[in-house]
Formats: sequence, structure tokens, C-alpha cells
Amino acid sequence: MVRRRAPPTLEGWYALHDFRTIDWDAWRDAPKRVRDRAIDEGQSHLQKATAVADAADGDSAVYAMLGHEADLLIVHLRPTTTAIDRLQRRFEQTEFAGFTERTDSFVSVTEASGYSKKGREFIEGEVEDDSGLARYMRSRLEPEIPDAEHVSFYPMDKRRDPEYNWYDLPFEERAEHMDTHGVIGREYAGKVTQMITGAIGMDDWEWGVTLWADDLTDVKELLYEMRFDPSSSKYADFGPFWVGRRMEPADLAAYMAGETIAGDDEHSSADHSNVPATPEDAADGHGGGEHDAEEHGESAHSGGHPGGHPETDDSADGHPSGHETGEDGGHPGDAGEQSDEDGHPGGGGRPSVGDVSYSEVDDLPERLFQLGLRAGEDYKGGEYGLLFYSDADAAELAEEVDGLRGNFDHYDRHVATLVRASGGRSAVVSVWTAEDAAETAAGFLGDLPGITEQYGGVLDAGDAADGGKEDHGATTEAGTDEQAAASVRAELSEAGVYAGQPHGEDVYAMVVYSEAAPDELADPVGGLRDHFADAEGHVRTAIYEPEVGEVTAVGDGEATAIVSLWEDAADAEDAADALAELPGVLARAGEGEGFGTMGMFYQVRPDYREEFVETFGAVGEKLAEMDGHRGTALLVNDDDETDMFIASNWDAREDAMAFFRSDDFRETVEWGREVLADQPRHVFLA
Repeated sequence: MVRRRAPPTLEGWYALHDFRTIDWDAWRDAPKRVRDRAIDEGQSHLQKATAVADAADGDSAVYAMLGHEADLLIVHLRPTTTAIDRLQRRFEQTEFAGFTERTDSFVSVTEASGYSKKGREFIEGEVEDDSGLARYMRSRLEPEIPDAEHVSFYPMDKRRDPEYNWYDLPFEERAEHMDTHGVIGREYAGKVTQMITGAIGMDDWEWGVTLWADDLTDVKELLYEMRFDPSSSKYADFGPFWVGRRMEPADLAAYMAGETIAGDDEHSSADHSNVPATPEDAADGHGGGEHDAEEHGESAHSGGHPGGHPETDDSADGHPSGHETGEDGGHPGDAGEQSDEDGHPGGGGRPSVGDVSYSEVDDLPERLFQLGLRAGEDYKGGEYGLLFYSDADAAELAEEVDGLRGNFDHYDRHVATLVRASGGRSAVVSVWTAEDAAETAAGFLGDLPGITEQYGGVLDAGDAADGGKEDHGATTEAGTDEQAAASVRAELSEAGVYAGQPHGEDVYAMVVYSEAAPDELADPVGGLRDHFADAEGHVRTAIYEPEVGEVTAVGDGEATAIVSLWEDAADAEDAADALAELPGVLARAGEGEGFGTMGMFYQVRPDYREEFVETFGAVGEKLAEMDGHRGTALLVNDDDETDMFIASNWDAREDAMAFFRSDDFRETVEWGREVLADQPRHVFLA
């Protein structure tokens, strides 16, 4: 009998969803003095709860429910069950509670699961406490309730039918389902915020899913799309759904009297009554379109913590596999995306969000130049730019920024927003035609995970054209290499090819080629590896033997590659001298004629290894026909046959980029998602 592996979990705050119906007959029959006293006691209790006056940490919120299933929902998050228990007993002591009946409840605890590698690393304590991943994961375990208008809650189980039993699936298959489910959720980042809580052993259902959104139809569209994903269609069972609107405790009297409460508006964010009845109506401009911003104002909701990129290393597999979401996986985190009163992105001005501070700098064009962004190509000059640095992973951060960009693109003052990997961290760049528009966009960017530094400045075309240096000859060779690397990564990003590092650290590769036999290299490389192990920032050093192709980057014939990966470029350079002393070293990657493009590292699933090698052979035949191609080889780690390294050499950079932009390469990337155990690393070599 095969015992299936359960992913590790880490628990955070306890959660209580308390659903109440009101005895309206008793309320109407009660004397006014009794109703007034009930309102005072109920309001006082709820105000203290939402202010978290009873505990050092936590959060609470109150919702006016829609439909017959409940009238009120009170949500409590607290670090202990003692605090949760005390809150519900204190509520029962109020006179207002006597007019209510608890019709349902859900007791659970926030959790992060270890389906992703980085999720497991966080759970096992292998992540620095001040890292972006750690901060993201803690926001999952100790979440804020976002200030969104609507809430939707439902419990769920993973199915245990004979044909579709989630718990009988191998761990790897469950993890893959979680990852693909998360891809859907990330498309709704900025529109829907989620909280996953585990309830195994606590309630009748296994998990609770709480979704917050200003526009309730965003929740509908998200869940509708997810229904077609196998993790839902085959392996999920859902309980009842409850929906409601946020209300402040101060509005309790107005609510009980049937009067307007905060957020009530003829044109609320959920009001779709002005949608054109027919295409002809839309063409005539009747009954549709967006509300006038000056008349109705702009929505000011910006959401709460970035909750859901489903996994964080992954979204936690975050924003961090993009973000960890427990077993349900895949509901999006909030990225601060903004919508107008219709719930649709505004049309022409600027987004609305709270302020975030940033430092104004005069050398922003030079900084962007170092990231591969140039005036005349990426912007015209005269615009206002933002540069925010984050210690979150560039690839996963890019997924969150994609959601923001989709919103920003609706504003005519938006020029560009993108992510670059830079010197061991990630850089987010946003360019606007006016400073005030950039200023409000900064509020969105400031909510991205792992933000550590924020800069803004005017982008002068003259300064940017030469990287802010009057003397072109003053640029150092190292600076030129960094600029070239950034430029290559920028071009790959524009072509839809990931060119950063998928695990949060920016890895630098030092590669040397040797004509010595691998057996002859084993002991010297082993000694170096032991020596490097004491150095901070060393990732690994390994021998790679050719499997297919010839390493013509360093001359005719096959050569063995010795690869040393480091977190810092300077450390990688320092390792070069030691590597050069190895037997039979011919040259380091990038030396000699031609353009050594990238070191492409792939971790292949064991079952697909032979298929990967065969596919590389087919791709190699196409490469041989391309202009400017000198040679490409597939090399295999002597200590791990599923760890592959591809070295490629071209006449010029543009020749290499032509391949990366080709349909053949795109098809290979798509195929690779099925056979790779992890995202590939594309490390700039020369």
C-alpha cells in the first residue's frame, strides 16, 4: 500500500465566522427603550471588537448579509482560541444578542501549506525573517481584513470519491493541480482578495474560503472560471455560499431601522443597472458607460494584505508559485488594483489609492539605463518615473505587476510598468506622463510584496540617452557588462521569456570549460566545492558533461563545463581565479569570439529525462539552420542526471535574440512546463 505524503502546514490566527439572523418580530414588538439599550450594547461591543481592544493582535469586521441565510456576519481573527471564545461570550451578554440567533458558524485557523518548495522552506524555518517571502507568508497567517465592500464566504472539501480521490493522488500531482489553479487566481489580483483557513478537526468542512471584492461580480467571474479547472471540477466539493456588504458598527442603528448605512449609494460599485440593454444602446450612448468621476467621485478601496497569489515562492508559493493558498489554492491576493464606481477600470485620468512616500532623485534616468531602459526606445523623455526595489522574486513579482499593468493601461497617462531583476533583488519601474498620476500609482506599487526602497524622478531624454554620463568613455567594463545583461533580460522579458531567477535570489554563474576528463576533475572540483562551502553566497559548484552537441564556444570538440553558482556577481568573479587553476581549463564562458548568450539551467522531472534529451536534439537541428549560430550543447550534472545545463554561442547578440523570439522556442517553453520540475534559470554569462 502506498502511503501518500501530506504537505506540511503552518498555522496562524484562529478565525470565527459568526452568522446571525435577527428576530424581526421580537424587535418590532420591543419597547423603544429596550431597542435603544440593545443598539448601544451591540454597537459598543462590535466597536471594541473591530478596534481589537480585547487583544494585542487580530482583526474583526461586520457585514450586512444579502438573502435569507443570515442577516449579519461577524468575522473575528485572533491569535488564540481563548480570545475567540471570550469575544463570542461577551457578545451573548449584550441585550442586542437576545434579538439574534446564530444560524451557522465556521471555526478555523489561517494556514500556509507546503505544496511549494518555498512554502516548505518557510515552514521549516529556512527563510530569513526579514525577507519578502517571510513577510508575505506572515501576511497569510496574520491577515488584515481588507476594506472592500463585499464579502463572499463558503466552506469546501477535497473530494474522496472512488474515482476522484484527492488524497489518493501522488504529492507531485496534487502540487501541480495547486499550481495551475493558482494561475487562474493570479489573473484576478487587485480585484479579489482571499483568505484560506483550515478547519480539519474543527468544523464539518475541511477549509473555509473568504473572498473580498468591491465588485461582487469579480467573485462570480473568478469562481466561474475556476469551476472548469480540474482541481475544482474533479476534486472539490463546495458548501453553501454567503454574501454580504461591509458595515461599520456605528451603523447598527441605521441598519436595524432599514435606513442607509455607510456604502449605500444609488451607484454603488456593484450597480450594473446602467449596462446597455443592447449593442445599439451602447452605440447611441444611452443607459451605459461609466459614471462621471466628478459627479460620483472615485472609489478609494485599495484592499488589504497581498493575500493570494497562491503560493509565495510559488505566489508562497508567492506572488511566492506564485502564492500559497492552502488546499483550495489559487485565489488571488490583493494588489491594490483600482476600479471606478462601476467596478471597471477608469478611462482617462489617474488611479485612486492612498499615498506612499518615495525619495525624489535626480539620476533616475541613469538608474533606468542600468536596468536596460532607454529614452527614445522605452520612453520619450520628459515623463515622470518610479523605481521601487523589492526583495521578492522577480518572476513572481512580475505576475502581480501584470495585474496592475492591466489596470494602469486604462489610463491615458500611463506609459509603461515592468519588472527587472537587478543585483540580487527585483526592480519595479513605472513611467507616467505626469507626476501626479505617478504619485497615485506609487500607492499601488508600495503594496507589492517585499518593497524595500522607493524612488521617483523626472526622466530627461538627454540624461537617459547615455545613462546619465557625459563622458561615454568613463563607463567601466563592469558597468558595460551589467548594462548588457540588463538589456538582454529586458529584451527576453518583452519577448515573453523569463530571464530572471525563480527562487528569490539573483544567481550569478561562473562557467569554465576544460578539456580534462571528468574523472580527472572530480577531486579538484570537490576540493573547491568544500572551500566554497565556507563562503557566504555560494549556491553550488558542479561538473557538467556534454550529452548532446558540441561546446564550440571555446574551440573545436567537446569540453566539460565546471559551473559555480553564486548569489552575488562579485563573489562569482572572485571564484573565477580558483576555477581557472583546474586541470585542462580552456577558457571561461563568453571568452573568445562570438556572443555567449545565456547559461540555461533546467531541472527535469525524472520520468521525462529521456524525452527532454530527445527534444533538445530536435531543437539543436533547428538551431544549426539559424543565421549566426556557432554551437549549442546540452550538458548534464555528474551528481544529478536531471540537472541540465545548456550552453549556446552565437556570432552576435541579435542572432541569439532571434532564436528566443522564434515560435520554435515558444513551443519549447510551453512543452517545458509539463516536463520540468521547476522554472528554468536563464543566467547571463558574457
